[in-house]
Amino acid sequence: MKNIILWAILGLFLGAPNTAHAQILKKLKKKVEQKVEKEIDKTTDKEEEKDLKQVDSIQGIKKEPAQVVNNEVQQPTKAAELTLNWSKYDFVPGTKVIYDDNLVGEENGEFPARWDLIRGNVEIAEFGGENVIMFRDGAPTIVPYMKNASEDYLPDVFTIEFDLYCGKDNFVIYLFDRKNQKSGSPTGYTYFNIKFDRMEMGRSASRLPQENLEQRRWIHVAIAYTNGKLKGYIDQTRLINIPRIDFDPKGVSLHSYHCSNDNLYYVKNFRIAEGGVKYYDRVMQDGKIIANGIRFDTGKATLKPESMGIINEIVQMMQEHPELKFSVEGHTDSDGSDADNLALSEKRAHTVKSTMVQLGISADRLTTAGLGESAPIDTNGTPEGKANNRRVEFVKQ
Repeated sequence: MKNIILWAILGLFLGAPNTAHAQILKKLKKKVEQKVEKEIDKTTDKEEEKDLKQVDSIQGIKKEPAQVVNNEVQQPTKAAELTLNWSKYDFVPGTKVIYDDNLVGEENGEFPARWDLIRGNVEIAEFGGENVIMFRDGAPTIVPYMKNASEDYLPDVFTIEFDLYCGKDNFVIYLFDRKNQKSGSPTGYTYFNIKFDRMEMGRSASRLPQENLEQRRWIHVAIAYTNGKLKGYIDQTRLINIPRIDFDPKGVSLHSYHCSNDNLYYVKNFRIAEGGVKYYDRVMQDGKIIANGIRFDTGKATLKPESMGIINEIVQMMQEHPELKFSVEGHTDSDGSDADNLALSEKRAHTVKSTMVQLGISADRLTTAGLGESAPIDTNGTPEGKANNRRVEFVKQ
């Protein structure tokens, strides 16, 4: 109604020749334009809000109010859900990567270049836009292709991690190289049986507590060995905890007896790392913690769930030692441009800080910095070297 009146008033001055009328006309015209823009903005905001509600409804998202943590406003995000669901995850990967295969550059249909075949059919496939190792048939078994595979290539303290898409039956991880080594164990503590919801080793077995889990799904498998003590994890849950096993693991083999074209298994992001001293001792000795086990989606600052073991450990240490303050510093390998890597490392450092703040660490105890590819600690000429260079450092302040 107000717009109609304004346009009517304008009409009285149309054709008015004198300067005064022209000035009035100009002012009224400006007011009308401002009024129209304001009405358009209101309509747009309402439409955007309606669209967002529809998207949230489709995705099953329930909006929660923003919370204030340590004087910082924290908007509920998937990252907050991640820190909640994985807040008790205590797996900490080794500090130096000794074998890493992210399948970059592999060709679909070919045998994975960084593995050796013992039996069966295994090939590279594409799953969800990523390269994966596909176990097809023939009870396939593969071992990491390493120059000294006939020797003991697992140290006294090591971790193994990979992502597994489960079939309908067991997937097996042997803690010896079935091509080059003998098990040396009389009691069966040489291998893990893994299904989508359980893990078994020797006489130890445990299932995930969740109900209604999908049988065919991606899980994150993690194994930690420390001078005879062995732990096993599926996703955020520790399922195996053996205080002493009766043999010395020397290698690793992956095996799938029951796979077939209608019961395929997939593996990706396989990594072996050598362990190290506890974080607090490392801070006191070196003045910093180097964490290459904090991982992100490729080319993004989105934190992967398995990173929470390290973050939880450092958060607990900071809670026990309130005098500690850190600069959280992101580093990348040499892939990509200098500028992109610098920006990416800064975003990743900020993501880690935000996650730690959500877990209760005061924001004034953490600063962030991104150094991109400028400070490598290993070669960028091998997959293992790149994996060591892709890291987050917590530098004592």
